Amino acid sequence: MKRLFYLLLFFSIVTQGQETASKELSYNEFLGYVKKYHPLVKNAQLELNKAQAELMMARGSFDPKIEVDYAQKQFKGKEYYSILNSSFKIPTWYGVEIKAGFDDNEGYYLNPQNTTPAQGLTSLGISVPLGQGLWINKRMADLRKAKMQIELSTAEVKLEAIGVLYDASLAYFNWKKNYEEVQLYENYTKNAKKRNAGIQSLIQQGDKPAIDSVESGIIVKNRILSLEDSKLKLIKAKLELSNFLWLENAVPMEISDELIPETQLENTIQETLKTNNLATDGFSIENHPKINALQSKIDILNVERKLNANELLPKIDIGYSYLSEPKYFNEFETDDYKIGLDFSFPLFLRKERGKLKLTKFKIQETEYILDAEKIQLANKIEAQKTEITSLAKQLKLIKDLSKDNQTMLQSEERLFSFGESSLFLINTRENNLVSAQLAQINLANRFYISNSELFKIMANPN
Repeated sequence: MKRLFYLLLFFSIVTQGQETASKELSYNEFLGYVKKYHPLVKNAQLELNKAQAELMMARGSFDPKIEVDYAQKQFKGKEYYSILNSSFKIPTWYGVEIKAGFDDNEGYYLNPQNTTPAQGLTSLGISVPLGQGLWINKRMADLRKAKMQIELSTAEVKLEAIGVLYDASLAYFNWKKNYEEVQLYENYTKNAKKRNAGIQSLIQQGDKPAIDSVESGIIVKNRILSLEDSKLKLIKAKLELSNFLWLENAVPMEISDELIPETQLENTIQETLKTNNLATDGFSIENHPKINALQSKIDILNVERKLNANELLPKIDIGYSYLSEPKYFNEFETDDYKIGLDFSFPLFLRKERGKLKLTKFKIQETEYILDAEKIQLANKIEAQKTEITSLAKQLKLIKDLSKDNQTMLQSEERLFSFGESSLFLINTRENNLVSAQLAQINLANRFYISNSELFKIMANPN
């Protein structure tokens, strides 16, 4: 009977006594909340909206325009002049501008060159740049750059979203780590209290020396101390995690005590983050958001370079307008017209040549960064995949080590029940088991973080 009493008293439940809570916040569900409602993710989307607004502004440079200029002067009952100049302009892609106009001018002191027929004067003409502005001009360049800016903003939105998801992932893993440590210490604190009560009972029966109560009491106090420290860390981890949980209309959420982290995260994290071998083998560096962003910057600079090179050409603008009175507009008269020629050309072109050289240097600089970034990304991905593989092997080894320590503790407890061991040895075996299980929790946490780092490097938030 005494041996049976020993067995029941000292045989600890050494497996981690984690209860299955009614509410489990899975990692995939958590990331879904962050993607959909987190303010910083929404703020990143605003950059894309701003780029689309800038594209609309650039397209506005090609909108048709109506202009009306009217001036009249009367003094001492005499009409000095009445001048009406109206036009309708249609800008086109290659710098050509089509213009229709109507002028109606009269007055005693009217400038003779502004004189029009009694019913006014209509015109229909075209303006063509023969040097600067024919193949590319500022409004063409602005529109092209605005379209490329959308691609750049799309890539930057992905990078910003990835950064938020990575930080949120670290908070989730920290919460899970501290939660499992609390569960671990709660389990072993119960074991220590149970063992201490058993020792006290055996001392009262005279089967054990009183000094054993001191040793068992030390273990209880150490377990309680570790439990309180882990509880404090868990509270802080919950508050940190709550920073990433929001609902619609920017309503913040708070992690309740009923919620627990995903218990099978080790089996699902790679599928959630798409960091398994199938996903990474089909990954292309050329489609990486950072590479796309740098390429978009180069494309924008190339448009700027073409515009700067165009400024080396002389500025030659010619214009032709057919003139007619409104009632005779259907009768084409080749002798009624107005033509114009504007010409300008800087002699040294120092400003223009300097701008062009500066843009070329910027393109070269960005291309160097692009080449370096491709190599760095490829090496980072390969290094991270190697680390994940190594951590997976280490995790398997530490699990086996925990099982072995558990077996050793159970064996020591059986020996104690036969009077062939001591409380000191049992406590030593249990401490080794606790250390192994804590190492398993920490190693699993490293495995999660390593996968999230690969997810961050790959930068694919979808």
